[in-house]
Amino acid sequence: MTPLTADQPAATAPHLNAANRHEFILLFDVTNGNPNGDPDAGNLPRVDPETGLGIVTDVALKRKVRNYVDALRGSEERYKIYVQQGAILNNQHGRAYTALGKDPKKANQADISAAKRWMCENFYDIRTFGAVMSTEVNAGQVRGPVQLTFARSVDPILGLDAAITRVALTKPDPKQAADDETARSGTMGRKAYIPYGLYVAHGFYVPAFAQATGFDDADLALLWQALVNMWDLDRSASRGLTACRGLYVFSHSSPLGNAPAHKLLDRLQLERKADVPVARRFADYDLTVRNADLPQGVTLTCLTD
Repeated sequence: MTPLTADQPAATAPHLNAANRHEFILLFDVTNGNPNGDPDAGNLPRVDPETGLGIVTDVALKRKVRNYVDALRGSEERYKIYVQQGAILNNQHGRAYTALGKDPKKANQADISAAKRWMCENFYDIRTFGAVMSTEVNAGQVRGPVQLTFARSVDPILGLDAAITRVALTKPDPKQAADDETARSGTMGRKAYIPYGLYVAHGFYVPAFAQATGFDDADLALLWQALVNMWDLDRSASRGLTACRGLYVFSHSSPLGNAPAHKLLDRLQLERKADVPVARRFADYDLTVRNADLPQGVTLTCLTD
């Protein structure tokens, strides 16, 4: 479980081989922040109502990967991001037809397939996660090789809603004199957060889908880098202190894999220490990774300290 070092050639690192299958476990924690607000519940942290466990959706995690890749390599043509805030997706598809010299209104199946290949070649998140691009400007559909589950907290979370005030107003009170530009009083607001939560997400990489999108070794290395570092480029007061606490990659020696995914993912166990009534930090948990008897053809790499 030793992290890859700078002098270690990529050929010796199983987790960097995009030709074979991988499963991974992502651990992250949140202190005094809202990891994923629920718009249907006043932006309170998402929670499983049956168990009280916190939830962070796969969409939220993918958004952070996209943001990291965009910040790191977004100026390069092969690493553009398709799903951007405020982006018009038909315009994105139109870029493919323009580059290919085709008219999307007259596109046949061959043109759609060519547009799909162009989109995969130029947009990292399409190559990685896939996309449904069969809109008015049809660029086909892509099933990505990388998929993530919802992240769930190890223990139930306590969703809190703190009252806050704003002393500056957007406009004066209509009862004030026209030349009086001083706000008479502030306004009240709410800020949702949890004191602490440790979350676990599972991920899967299927090389058969990578062949269709052109996802390669460099893309896989960038994915691991993004999962470890993405929270450091996504800071905000509402998210509190969020940190990656572990990225564990199970790598197979074949495209089809050497063991069932669920049996590998069950090898990592997290339990709150017996003398800790309420967890408020990562050190309040015992982490156990059973790696001594891995199935033949499976290696485990820890990409965090």
